[in-house]
Amino acid sequence: MTEDIEALREEVVHEPDEAFVEAANVTAFMEAYDIADGDELIERTTRDTGVEASGLEWFWGELPDYLGIEFYEPFDAVRDDTDGPQFTEWYPGGELNVAHNTVDRHGALDSETRNKLACLWEGEDGEIRELTYHELRRRTNQVANYLESVGVETGDTVGLYMPMVPEVLPIMYGCFKAGAIAVPIFSGFGVDATATRIEDSECSVLFTGDGFYRRGSEVTLKSAADEAIAEAGHVEHTVVFDRLGADVPWNDDRDEWWADAVETRSDEYETKSLPSDQECMLLYSSGTTGKPKGIVHTHAGAQIQPAKELYFSFDLKPADRFFWVSDIGWMMGPWTLIGTHTFGNTMVMYEGAPDHPEPDRFWELIDRHGVTQFGISPTAIRALRKHGDEWVEGHDLSSLRLLGSTGEPWDPESWLWFYDNVGGGDTPIINISGGTEIFGCFLAPLPTQSLKPCSLGRPGLGMDIDVVDETGASVTESHDRGYLVARDSNPAMTKSLWGGDERYRHEYWSAFQDPPMWNHGDWAQEDADGFWFLHGRADDALNVAGRKVGPAEIEGAAMEHDDINQAAAVGVPDDTTGTAVVLYLVVEEGVEETDGLREEVRELVGKEQGKPFRPREVLFVDEFPKTQSGKIIRRAVEATYTGEDLGDMSSIENPASLEEIERAR
Repeated sequence: MTEDIEALREEVVHEPDEAFVEAANVTAFMEAYDIADGDELIERTTRDTGVEASGLEWFWGELPDYLGIEFYEPFDAVRDDTDGPQFTEWYPGGELNVAHNTVDRHGALDSETRNKLACLWEGEDGEIRELTYHELRRRTNQVANYLESVGVETGDTVGLYMPMVPEVLPIMYGCFKAGAIAVPIFSGFGVDATATRIEDSECSVLFTGDGFYRRGSEVTLKSAADEAIAEAGHVEHTVVFDRLGADVPWNDDRDEWWADAVETRSDEYETKSLPSDQECMLLYSSGTTGKPKGIVHTHAGAQIQPAKELYFSFDLKPADRFFWVSDIGWMMGPWTLIGTHTFGNTMVMYEGAPDHPEPDRFWELIDRHGVTQFGISPTAIRALRKHGDEWVEGHDLSSLRLLGSTGEPWDPESWLWFYDNVGGGDTPIINISGGTEIFGCFLAPLPTQSLKPCSLGRPGLGMDIDVVDETGASVTESHDRGYLVARDSNPAMTKSLWGGDERYRHEYWSAFQDPPMWNHGDWAQEDADGFWFLHGRADDALNVAGRKVGPAEIEGAAMEHDDINQAAAVGVPDDTTGTAVVLYLVVEEGVEETDGLREEVRELVGKEQGKPFRPREVLFVDEFPKTQSGKIIRRAVEATYTGEDLGDMSSIENPASLEEIERAR
């Protein structure tokens, strides 16, 4: 079975239905521009093909009109790259506002979508709320009026330390309307991580809530917000949304309830017309690899990139209901909002845990609300798969048109389980990869293309990417593994870091300088059939006796064993090899943890990756420390093993898991 599963990584297992292809958004685009197939489409949108002076400029120049994105003032040029790809200005001379395209035109009195649902929200306790576009526009205007009433001006920062409730929509868009820079902060962060982001961004206004529900318990936010403000300073006004009806600490000089601060304001507001490169969001990296980076996004970039991806890769249609499992504090939260609302669609939002009260919560939600696109992390699927197929059975998931995933590499068995059990064996998995820094995807399959398990398809449209070796030479034709790079910029690529240009250059543009290339930090590979794969973070590489391998490759080999559900590989000091591999495993339900299983996994890793990478130790646990988005925090696992300082663990979703690592069996 193990060899059969691994062999499927090389096989095409999904071929799109002919009727689906004919009706797809990307097919209509190709017909409009006389493009023969997907390969020609990617080539024409990224390279100099002789048809246009620049494929990038042609594609990004056509998109605003094609997708119906409105500018208050037309742009003078598609881009100005006089200062190189590092500091490209996109759509210079143009003026627009994300809030106009996502809220104003869909919520206007004369709009056909004014009574359509912008958000369908479900709380963990079963409460359901609906927010129409007209209601969203009114509430967004009230937020903008509140911000102006407390002195917020264009370019000022506003923090969102909010539970996942519908109010995050008008807060985000209200910031955009007023020209403020929204600073989403993950609701699961503790005091230190929240304070770091408040201090760095210097936001004078913070939106928060009394709390939210998670696995049946009340999680309070207000007290953590108060402590973070005391530590960081800067915040002069706190607006508190009443989700729980909880008794919370109060500062009469600073705090106001949402109902008093926002809902009493006028619901009329004239949205600001802003330059294309005006900052609209400051998104922070998760902090799992060191000091968080403040990543700056503009109105033009944040508007056009998610719109492009939802329209083409996720084939968004007028009746669709789009649900991606994320918090507003992670990139996928704002990405979902903007992408969905650009086209007047309905986004589905869920407050709580995926396995509460039972492991079928997502399948029940998809069935109940008729979700058409569903995105989730591979780790979350592995955890849900462990509960068994019976939790999926009995739920009608036929509304699903596309599945999505991001965040980390897949293992073939989990990918196939998702494809067969959730997607019914005929629904494509749009496995995307990009990052907070580009507010979108470098790699993203088109739904009209065939798929291999675990593949990320092809380069995203308008994304000039490559795989290179240490010297910067391309290795795609030889199909070797190398560094994923961008040879040119794109509109949503961060214009810099909040801390300044020097750190920005060092983080992304210093590894390859002649010619300058964006180093994304991932190991990637294009196979002989043109399918792209990721192999984990290049900066996570384990150097064993002078040989390097990514943790994801060790983990993938281990998970080829039928009895293994999840794996985490870390490098630890070794007197002989310098670094040795220690492998932590979560077994499938009902599997006994034995020395025999340990040895089987050791031998399997050695067979797949080479004898030097056979784990020195194999340990069993029930769970791994993870971020809310499902990424395993390997540095926490490694530090726990070695006894080093854990550092900032505020991004961890399940802190009790650290005790699991300490007591590993």
